[in-house]
Amino acid sequence: MRPVLSTDNMKKTEAAAAAAGTDGRELMRRVAAGICDAADWRPPVAVVCGAGNNAGDGYAAALLLHGRGVECTVFTLTERFSADGRYYYDRCVEAGVPVVPFCGKQALAGFGSILDCILGTGLHGRAEGVFAEAVKAINESGAYVVSADINSGLGSDSGLGDPCVISDLTVAAGYPKPGHFLGRAKDVIGALACADLGAEPAEQPFFIAGDSDMAHILPARPNFSHKGTYGYCALIGGSLRYSGAIRLAAMAAAAMRSGAGVVRVAAPASLCGLLVPAILESTLFPLADSGGRAVFREEELNGLLTGVRSAAFGMGIGTGSETEKMLLWLLGNYSGALVIDADGLTLLSRTGPGPLRSSGARILLTPHVGEFSRLCGLPADEVLERPVELASRYAAENGVTVLLKGPATVVADGHDVFLTDAGCPGMATAGSGDVLSGIAAAVCSYVPDMTRAALLSAWINGRAGELAQEKYGAVSMVAGDTAAEIPAVIRRLT
Repeated sequence: MRPVLSTDNMKKTEAAAAAAGTDGRELMRRVAAGICDAADWRPPVAVVCGAGNNAGDGYAAALLLHGRGVECTVFTLTERFSADGRYYYDRCVEAGVPVVPFCGKQALAGFGSILDCILGTGLHGRAEGVFAEAVKAINESGAYVVSADINSGLGSDSGLGDPCVISDLTVAAGYPKPGHFLGRAKDVIGALACADLGAEPAEQPFFIAGDSDMAHILPARPNFSHKGTYGYCALIGGSLRYSGAIRLAAMAAAAMRSGAGVVRVAAPASLCGLLVPAILESTLFPLADSGGRAVFREEELNGLLTGVRSAAFGMGIGTGSETEKMLLWLLGNYSGALVIDADGLTLLSRTGPGPLRSSGARILLTPHVGEFSRLCGLPADEVLERPVELASRYAAENGVTVLLKGPATVVADGHDVFLTDAGCPGMATAGSGDVLSGIAAAVCSYVPDMTRAALLSAWINGRAGELAQEKYGAVSMVAGDTAAEIPAVIRRLT
């Protein structure tokens, strides 16, 4: 897994490297060398520099390109410099690199490549004034665009920002940042590379998971095994109002295809007739209901969960008092792996986190941003700005694992943070979260480490969605298409 450093951790890493004898000028030279080596330059090259060390990376890169015989011109947006940036600015002038003030988008006409060094990881707020003008000019230039460290205007911890540079290549300084994966990142970063700083992270990093990492989480299956080896899991959800039959069928298929030994689908009794034709490999467990909504019966839940290693609760089940009783009973009496999604998360936002903290279950919460904002009592915009920090804090305070859904998924357990950027726009459709819950319920039945089970589940779901989008397109695919591609994804791992 590749380390991912927050902005704060990156600053501390650079400070530690300097304290150990590698000064800022040398770090800047290494970043510049990484940028120059990674890009497929199409001369002439325009290097657009703002202020601070990001601009310094640009001056150092221009000096290196000039030394390699690549025609380049530096455009400055301000006369403010960091100390190391000023050093490389002066070297550019001494070497005869053209350095001129930026004078609007016409200045960039005729350049084959543009190196964006306007605003780096120190950005606070939005790109404004001449900086916003330069961002717009780069985006309208038609040139091959390379961004130094992170696309100017994009938040390095959030991946948010408008306007921001749209790059063909972004070269991170040392390590990727969360903003290279979260928020708008997939829409504005064409490819991502890293410049080697030769510096170890000062603090524990986050990690971005790759395909090979997932193969290590998925256990091999010996011949000497049976369905009980891989666990019984229960899916508890559905109501007449929320298309429960269709979504539970997709969940059951997702759970079976994801390796559960046995799947028990627990739904209001009045829905079971609709479910029978759709879940041939799963077993049905009718729940007492009233008007198509489940009613709490302790003896039913006891029977359902006997011998069950993992359960998923909340998908389309409704948010009435009876389902709240069911959730509280699960938290107070079930000791297996418990995945809580959808209506279950809404119920939790009503009860508060107390039942989570006292529960004997191993709990995985799978909220999208809106659900998580209700759980932690913060506006959705704030969650989008600080997704890693807030997910990690909530997990630590409440003894749970949080799988925060988005363009990149954040998995946090209060100690470790993992990211996976598997997924695609076509998954923005009803039922995608239900498919994920089915996958997670299954994986949790045979992967005992909850955090890694959550990470593998998010990855399977995302990669299956990508395959579905290849077949049906982002506009036309539905959640069931994702479930249908799960076998292809798992086959690649095994």
